[in-house]
Amino acid sequence: MKTTHDRWLRYLLFSLGMALLSACTPESTDNPASSAPTNTEVADLVLFNGNILTMDTAGSSATALAVKAGEIIAVGDDSLTDRYPSSPATDLGGQTLMPGFIDSHTHISGNPPHYIDLTEVTSVAEIRDLVSAKAEQVGAGNWITGYGWSEDVLEENRRPLIGDLDTAAPDNPVILTRAGGHSAVCSSNALELAGIDATTPDPDGGIIERDSEGNLNGIIRERQELVGALVPEASDETLRPSLISNLNALLALGITSIVQASDRIDHYPEWERVYQSHGSTLPRAAVQVAYEGREPMRAFGRITGAGDEQLRVGAIKIFADGGFTGPAAYTSLPYKGEDTYRGKLNMSEAELEELIRMAHDDGWQLGIHAIGDAAIDLTVEYLATALADNPREDHRHYLNHFTVMPKDETMTTMAANGIAVTQQPNFTYTLEGRYVDNLDGRRLETNNPMRTPMDHGIHVAISSDILPIGPMTGIYAAVTRQGMSGRVFGADEKLTRLEALRGYTTLAAYLTFEEDRKGTLEPGKLADMIVLSANPMTVPAQQLLDIEVLQTYLNGNLVYEKE
Repeated sequence: MKTTHDRWLRYLLFSLGMALLSACTPESTDNPASSAPTNTEVADLVLFNGNILTMDTAGSSATALAVKAGEIIAVGDDSLTDRYPSSPATDLGGQTLMPGFIDSHTHISGNPPHYIDLTEVTSVAEIRDLVSAKAEQVGAGNWITGYGWSEDVLEENRRPLIGDLDTAAPDNPVILTRAGGHSAVCSSNALELAGIDATTPDPDGGIIERDSEGNLNGIIRERQELVGALVPEASDETLRPSLISNLNALLALGITSIVQASDRIDHYPEWERVYQSHGSTLPRAAVQVAYEGREPMRAFGRITGAGDEQLRVGAIKIFADGGFTGPAAYTSLPYKGEDTYRGKLNMSEAELEELIRMAHDDGWQLGIHAIGDAAIDLTVEYLATALADNPREDHRHYLNHFTVMPKDETMTTMAANGIAVTQQPNFTYTLEGRYVDNLDGRRLETNNPMRTPMDHGIHVAISSDILPIGPMTGIYAAVTRQGMSGRVFGADEKLTRLEALRGYTTLAAYLTFEEDRKGTLEPGKLADMIVLSANPMTVPAQQLLDIEVLQTYLNGNLVYEKE
């Protein structure tokens, strides 16, 4: 019988022999197991060899990042390709990658069959031709609508007027809304159907324009719904394909998130239907809604923030005053060349204060349209009073526009109460002619200010209000303060490039309470990213307008690529 000692001796000798054999045997290059990487981490996508602008608080850059399950999991240098060796990888070829743009104030809708897109027209003659063609298409007696004309880019250097529409479509009611949405031109048929003639008084909050002889010229400022309300409303089913198409078109501009700047609560379910079926391929959206009173809002059953990362309810939209394309914004001093006219509030001061208080007390975030300095002063006063009477932490109330610089005291109050701004520096570029015609002195030079409110401690994001919608125009204007003519307005209001880019990314994400999820390229953030044709931090300023979006990613998925 073998002893225990013998068995252990045999085991020891065997083990030593195997160890010596292993040490003397060369490593086989044909053995898959011997060459397998020791790191088993796998990402859904690795982007490398790029110029990555993270937009983080330090303004840091990187060359590579990794994505998994729609989120960024690592940002660093090209060694990330070694860390994730089995992952799909894309060589950026030195191109610039940055967070997708967040347009925190825009308007997107579907287009009915009677609609004409006028955003690219360059002459009144072209408008007449388009209206004539649409009249032939829809038939006599049927409405024709359109949006997007601007006299600033028309060859005739004037607005389309009633005679132009009557000539183009004598048998159709026509209403064409100016870019910006604060005025429209109507045909004689349209005005007649609305019961408007030369003796009709100006409506509250609006103006029915007349020529030097007292005749209607077709232009209605701010209250164009007097005519527009008569246009038969297209069904959601009719509008849905073009709404989806218009949202999808934003991806080519690098816009990965939007704030829809106004809608009705009864229309919000249509947004839900669209995003339930197409949400993963469309820009994320927060939808501002009108406050319709306590009972309707409670019946709506949602409040600011309700929803998910694809679609959510945004702030309450209140129009304190009119727009500037009229002009009808409420200013503290009369407009240039006017003795007394300084625009109008859209409601009484008491009604504005009560509306702000009710919406605030009901727990809503407020996003208030306030363009003229007088409207801004009043709006901030009422917001501050509501906050003093009913304090709310992290309310994030904000003003849309902020075109005419208000009093220093107003900006100090805004900073002290955390009242933010979403500003449109692109207005300085495209609305230059409107400002020169209607403003003077300091209020002209500081139109659409950004540096001064920021220096007061106010949170200032950047958005487009679709004038135009492309973010590079806003970034260019924020950096240069140049109008279309090249004139510089208030150079002291210029932003640095990093400030302008952050205004369109992380600072915009703050307005929808989402700065922890998007707006920068950092681990834990959503992989919403864009690849640009040039580096906006280094190209000559005049070339900012020429930068194109080459690729757009949502959740790390490529959803747009320039052909």
